[in-house]
Amino acid sequence: MKKLNYRRIIPVIFFAIVIALIFRSVLFASYVVDGESMQPTLYDGNLLMVNKVIYNLEDVDRFDVIVFHANKQDDYVKRVIGLPGDEIKYRDDQLYINGEYVEEAFLDPYIQASDRKPFTNNFTLTEVTGEKKVPKNKLFVMGDNRSDSLDSRSFGFISTNQLVGKVGIKYWPLSKASVTLGK
Repeated sequence: MKKLNYRRIIPVIFFAIVIALIFRSVLFASYVVDGESMQPTLYDGNLLMVNKVIYNLEDVDRFDVIVFHANKQDDYVKRVIGLPGDEIKYRDDQLYINGEYVEEAFLDPYIQASDRKPFTNNFTLTEVTGEKKVPKNKLFVMGDNRSDSLDSRSFGFISTNQLVGKVGIKYWPLSKASVTLGK
């Protein structure tokens, strides 16, 4: 039987730990959902892994679930509804982007379970932001729990510079774990 050489194993383990820490701190961030604004997609206390580099490689897509810096202390998780150049209107629980109806299938279970009618109050982008279209380098975001969400209807557009990243994995609770929330 060969004797284990600890002098060879310890540097390998140390190197693996350093690489894992760099990988986690540079590429990904872990977040805990605080509040009900993204129900039924995310619940208070869910643990998320956010991909911090994805938007360096590709553009933000409509319906991506993102984390962004709301202010110096707080980060919010919301869903991208409007992209630069979009005209947005909500009428009779239906979303219209640039005059075309856009289905929000992710809301169907919540709308059916809710006794609130309409689920999302009518609005136009001009009514809530004063702008006809989403400006360049800005996004219009909303929570999935439309009646209980502090979002772009209240605070306006967010800048793409505020993005932390895209929610890629919901890993707690394990029974509700999922990969890539969005579309």
